[in-house]
Amino acid sequence: MVIVVSIQRKVVKTLKPGSYFMIDEEPCRIVSIEKSKPGKHGAAKANIVAIGLFDDRKRNVIYPADRQVDVPVIDKRSATVIADMGESLSMMDIESYETYEIPRPTDEEIASKIQLNVEVEIWEVMGIKKIMRVKS
Repeated sequence: MVIVVSIQRKVVKTLKPGSYFMIDEEPCRIVSIEKSKPGKHGAAKANIVAIGLFDDRKRNVIYPADRQVDVPVIDKRSATVIADMGESLSMMDIESYETYEIPRPTDEEIASKIQLNVEVEIWEVMGIKKIMRVKS
């Protein structure tokens, strides 16, 4: 039996801009983080602004600096586009030769570069795959 770990735990004060963590069960990339110092009767707080990885929604949360949060494990792989089926693309993993379908990217810059036999970078997070960039 194989157990796949897709989430780790980290303390809020160790997070940095550009890192990822979970807000409302959605993996998000941190855009900015402001940490306040502890006051006379309160703990240090962190004001975090993040953007959802899959839905591109901006989220803002305030957490105590010593709180533990979930951090997604991101599996980065290379794949080749083997078929264009309109709304989705058929991909083949370069290492394992596994084939699978993935939705066409919503980002126009990435979508305009996709054609047959082009190599792309795919991130798998929480069992969902997304094309992040087209390799040159």
